[in-house]
Amino acid sequence: MQDLRVTLIQTNLFWEDVQENLGHFDQLLDRISVPTDLILLPETFSTGFSINTTACAEPMDGPSMQFLRLKAREKNAVIMATLLVCEGTDCYNRLVCMHPEGNFETYDKRHLSRLSEEYRIFNRGHQKQVVEVKGWKISTVICFDLRFPVWIKNNWHDGNYGYDLLVCLANWPASRAHVWKTLLAARAIENQSFVAGVNRTGNDGFGTWHSGDSMAIDAKGKVIFAAGEGAEVVETVTFSAGDLAQFRNSFTIGMDWDHFTL
Repeated sequence: MQDLRVTLIQTNLFWEDVQENLGHFDQLLDRISVPTDLILLPETFSTGFSINTTACAEPMDGPSMQFLRLKAREKNAVIMATLLVCEGTDCYNRLVCMHPEGNFETYDKRHLSRLSEEYRIFNRGHQKQVVEVKGWKISTVICFDLRFPVWIKNNWHDGNYGYDLLVCLANWPASRAHVWKTLLAARAIENQSFVAGVNRTGNDGFGTWHSGDSMAIDAKGKVIFAAGEGAEVVETVTFSAGDLAQFRNSFTIGMDWDHFTL
């Protein structure tokens, strides 16, 4: 496993406007001036966190997917983002992991918030997703999922960990920013894994303010990078494979984890 270069993009989103958002992210992606392996965009990057499926949901061959496929190839990097997808009468908040070759994996948001109508309108996912990038096993979750440690729990078997990096893409409101930052660190510590959390900034269509506070955290819970509150940020960080292996080998907590299936 080699070191992994990860680019976090924190920005405001244009409410329910796919073309404006795609144009904006096109410019932000062009600002990446260093080699990177993985690029992370906020939850519902092309629409904002709307529940208006008529205006915002796309098929899996829609403009947002075409954009991700094009930019992954151009940047020669994996891009992770979520978008609203409808398949027949079923709608999902779906995370897409797009590879430069055009192949992709998906993860449908498991935990749908009852603080909004999300849980009434969207179908929840039933399968965890771990993807591989440059030898790293990466577990993917979306926003509200971060509150549920059982769903996110890492595992250990015969010296092998279930994942090495947890990615959370979010539209997490500023009123709960302390919870966001605390849970990111907690998930890193309890799962002995790097964590990357990317959040949006600005007001959404409901007038809810988002402060961003995107973060990269090591397996000890130490912050490697923290984005400025409310700032537009394109930042590339390096996750050290050697540091992760050394920590896991010297502090073998994984061997004592409880084993269970969900």
